[in-house]
Amino acid sequence: MNHPYKDLPDYALWRRAVTNVAAPDLDPVVDVPLMIGAHDKVATSGSCFAQHIGRYLRDNGLNYYVTETANPIAQPDIAMRMGYGVFTARYGNIYTSRQLLQLFRRAFGRFTPKEDVWVESATRIIDPFRPNIQPDGFSSMREYRTDREAHLHHVREMFENLDVLVFTLGLTECWVSREDGAVFPLCPGVLGGTFDKKRHQFVNLDVEDVVGDITTFLSELRAVNPEARVILTVSPVPLIATAEPRHVLVSTVASKSILRVACDKIVRTCKGVAYFPSYEIVTAGFGKTSYFAEDCRSVIEEGVAHVMRVFMRHYVRNSGPLRSLKELVSGFSARTTPQTSEVEQMAQVVRVMCEEEALDLASLPDNMKR
Repeated sequence: MNHPYKDLPDYALWRRAVTNVAAPDLDPVVDVPLMIGAHDKVATSGSCFAQHIGRYLRDNGLNYYVTETANPIAQPDIAMRMGYGVFTARYGNIYTSRQLLQLFRRAFGRFTPKEDVWVESATRIIDPFRPNIQPDGFSSMREYRTDREAHLHHVREMFENLDVLVFTLGLTECWVSREDGAVFPLCPGVLGGTFDKKRHQFVNLDVEDVVGDITTFLSELRAVNPEARVILTVSPVPLIATAEPRHVLVSTVASKSILRVACDKIVRTCKGVAYFPSYEIVTAGFGKTSYFAEDCRSVIEEGVAHVMRVFMRHYVRNSGPLRSLKELVSGFSARTTPQTSEVEQMAQVVRVMCEEEALDLASLPDNMKR
């Protein structure tokens, strides 16, 4: 008998591709539509998990593209806390497709949000679209506006000159301005500003929204950088909180499913765009191991290493073996103070900035926030 399943390759059969594969060897990548060369400028943006991708690219010899850098005299750990080098530019986490499109349009002067500053006091100014990059806020309006202008210049530079953008989609839930549709990375009132239901609206993007945002972004990006290539991933990190009236686990699965389906639609119709299955490697649980920490949310280093091992194998030309976490710590120790313990050095290597973490703290009673 002859039928389409008779001579399927190993990767198409669960028993051969998953059941009989040791956990560290699970590799779901089959088709690679684009490659990264040694000299390609690789930019990263997206949710918290994207920070791990940038770290591995930088520490394993790729041309990790950074346009916005800290003052050379700044200690590396302080610069990292202020968002320098975490991504290509100092924009913090970009959780949604709509944030990415908005960032592009703001950088090129096509959109100016009306709610563009949160004044907490005369000496504490918060950027509504980067609420976590300046831990104590900007000390004056002049400092804030000068920094924002420089930041958007560096974002323009990134989009105009990058060769490859790796963008990690993290969420579908977001808060927007009812006045002009501006989307915030975090609900106003959590890390700054004042929440007002008359001015702020909860939006949960669907598949068509995400596809529309990314497709429009790609069109506008190619208008300024025709040769730009894009690799989409979906963050495996669950939602820390949901604004939907349902269990956070249900919202997590719904959100990630929407993002995954959207990516599938985009790569089928857009040239120069690839999907990389970091989400599947970490969350499937089919590799007979768990890559989540005790909080069932944070991805442990072994999971990140597995993801990046597969990424480098398929998407990077002539890539060598990944540097181990121990080696990364050795390199990092030269940039930390002598008093920093090895445990703390390892924590600093894998630490990520995540505005979303503030939602967990914000949900606690005031007497438990210390």
